[in-house]
Amino acid sequence: MKILITLILINTLVVFSSLWAKQSEGSSEWISLFNGKDLEGWDTYISYVPKSGETVVKGVNNDPNKVFTVVDGLIRISGQEWGAITSREEFENYHLKLEFKWGELKWPPRLDMRRDSGLLYHCVGPHGAQNDHWMRSHEFQIQEGDTGDYYSLAGASLDIKARKISFNESHRLQYDPNGQNYPLDTVTFSRRVIKSHDNENPTGEWNVVELICEGDVATHIVNDEVVFQATASRQESEDGQSIPLTRGKLQIQSEGAEIFLRNILIRNLKN
Repeated sequence: MKILITLILINTLVVFSSLWAKQSEGSSEWISLFNGKDLEGWDTYISYVPKSGETVVKGVNNDPNKVFTVVDGLIRISGQEWGAITSREEFENYHLKLEFKWGELKWPPRLDMRRDSGLLYHCVGPHGAQNDHWMRSHEFQIQEGDTGDYYSLAGASLDIKARKISFNESHRLQYDPNGQNYPLDTVTFSRRVIKSHDNENPTGEWNVVELICEGDVATHIVNDEVVFQATASRQESEDGQSIPLTRGKLQIQSEGAEIFLRNILIRNLKN
């Protein structure tokens, strides 16, 4: 039985990889990354809850509290523990879109904070590189009122057109296509960039987020409106050199709030 299950999983990965390989030859058809039944094609990763006193990382595909499940044809992320679902496949030159809506549950230490999650892209290296929770990556923030913001995780960087603003009594950059160019790895006060404007639907309603990664350019779209764009996606190599970061896995975070996902689709942009 174990051999049969292993063969089925291998066959599934081969089929998915061949579909993406076909797209790399020039096809632009949408491929679904979620079959509506289970988390086939994804791994789960569980770390621990900050400020809880717990520091033991559960790791890959060890989810005893069922943080990541499929309910009524939707991916449900409970938010109870920190972590992510991670695509087994890596992607480059693509257009990704998915739909999300917030659930009702919130968990410590974020009971009195905005509901939070995030779409991480160009994820590379080991799990937990960022505070034991997530891989080195760029983050398309998904948070109440802040969906579309950008975060740098564990050393990923890029260049943005932006302007300096005061935000919650601190300095931040806000995306502005007509603004000054800022290489983010030279900015000392924040690795977060505020989106140009808010276009998220009210809590409880479905939202469509789209991510376009073409070459070293990344674009965040919320409900059909561009709210962030950056260029020169890169990371620091082991010897301290800046190297391109244009390919990697996808992660969707569990970060203290219940969230539901559907219609996770991707298409290749390579000509």
